[in-house]
Amino acid sequence: MNADRSVKAWFGNGLALAVVFAFIVLFGRWQAGPWWVASPRAGAWVLAAVVALAFIGLCMATWISAREQRASARADEVSGDDAVLLAWASQTGFGQQLAEHTAQALRGAGVHVRMLPLHRVDAQELGAHRRALFIASTTGEGDPPDHALGFTRHVLGQPTSLTGLEYAVLALGDRAYDRFCSFGRRLDQWLHHNGAQPLFDRIDVDAGDAGALRHWQHRLGQLAGHAALADWSAPKYRPWRMQERRWLNPGSVGGPAYHVALIPVDARDLHWQAGDIAEVGPRHAPSEVMDWLLSVGQDGSAQVERDGEHLELATLLLRSRLPEPANARGQSAQVVAEALEPLPHREYSIASLPADGSLHLLVRQMRRTDGRLGSGSGWLTEIADTGAAIDLRIRSNTSFHPPQDDRPMVLVGNGTGLAGLRAHLKARAISGHHRNWLAYGERQREHDFHHREEIEAWLQTGHLQHLDLAFSRDGTQRTYVQDRLREQSERLREWLAEGAAVYVCGSLDGMAPAVDAVLREIVGLDELEAMAADGRYRRDVY
Repeated sequence: MNADRSVKAWFGNGLALAVVFAFIVLFGRWQAGPWWVASPRAGAWVLAAVVALAFIGLCMATWISAREQRASARADEVSGDDAVLLAWASQTGFGQQLAEHTAQALRGAGVHVRMLPLHRVDAQELGAHRRALFIASTTGEGDPPDHALGFTRHVLGQPTSLTGLEYAVLALGDRAYDRFCSFGRRLDQWLHHNGAQPLFDRIDVDAGDAGALRHWQHRLGQLAGHAALADWSAPKYRPWRMQERRWLNPGSVGGPAYHVALIPVDARDLHWQAGDIAEVGPRHAPSEVMDWLLSVGQDGSAQVERDGEHLELATLLLRSRLPEPANARGQSAQVVAEALEPLPHREYSIASLPADGSLHLLVRQMRRTDGRLGSGSGWLTEIADTGAAIDLRIRSNTSFHPPQDDRPMVLVGNGTGLAGLRAHLKARAISGHHRNWLAYGERQREHDFHHREEIEAWLQTGHLQHLDLAFSRDGTQRTYVQDRLREQSERLREWLAEGAAVYVCGSLDGMAPAVDAVLREIVGLDELEAMAADGRYRRDVY
């Protein structure tokens, strides 16, 4: 409909323009003398021809544009059961650009997307979808963009049932203002308060921070079924080395988990806080690259140039997406190099502090449905040898940094989520803060009690005041970390009354929402949201 109106409007405007120019030409012919300094006389018929051609060109351009608009509209007109609603609110256009990038990335991964400006979204629209993404800019001192004022007045803040809706918010703002990302945070709280469940936690972006945007892109890949979406802005990696790799859980019924230690080539890169994230640039196995080169008839030793770097084609392929062989056959090595896209980064919670002298990760080895190793976990747990070069960049994760005071901490996690909690416990030990409680869940105590000696030593020295463990595959009844918290609800209520902060790290699928539900039972939704607003409830879940 909108495209049809556009055709009619442009056609009408073009026709009016042609009539005006025709009148000018005829009037110029009729006049005996010049009536303005540029009066058409001998060239009047030439001008008329130019006007006619311009009108025809205008009509053609309008028809093509309308056809593209109709195609775009059809792409967005997908039923709520099948489509992800992508709503954006933008003052300067940056939020809209990010929405377009997001839609393009998801559609490229086979996900249907319905993209709308926020002022076209109401409760009925939200109720028609199972999943929704919001890109929300904050302008001025905490205000929504101008076009979203109607949504703010008529939808946001009004009670409505959003049960069954899964959502995520990308909040854009500037820390130079006191009410940083205020509109995005308000939107997130309203959605959560009315029963919607987060696909992943809100991501706050300070002045277009590239790291936060890469994190959004990383989450989109998970939303699209762990698709390897290309990075919008490639991380500027620093050179590190694989110092140690140790298999932690041989014999476990779960996937292999590894302790990985990395050291920087430049010691000045040993700089981060508890809660920060390691962005790792993965690489293919050399055998996989060799098979690809053979399949396309390329010479891996051929010298190529890419981004000012001169290197062999095989070296570049190790860290790039491998193109479809049909697209590379018969091409020169340089043409192949210029078309390559880097492998997307992978994110891991850092499990150590700079004082440890190395960066520790706790990595679960993942495999795709066809049995191939996951891109990042395969590189770190099997392909890279001790001493191998590792591309790595540390991303500050301010939303999971430790408290600035000595308030009690309740640390809750499962699986490899222990990594982020371990860094916090180390930081608390250095600071001399001993009001710490760890609740942790895994599969089997015999095989999956990662860093057991260290944790039990903290318990014996008093650095850990409480340790509650849940091993779901031990015994006949499945018990999870949220069950342990519910059993200790009285103690948890006391700690929260004393101002304790709750930090959750681990699986978003199952553990994190179940822990959230227990906290709601204990303190109520309003108090839990107040804790989140005050920074006393923080999560690093994936």
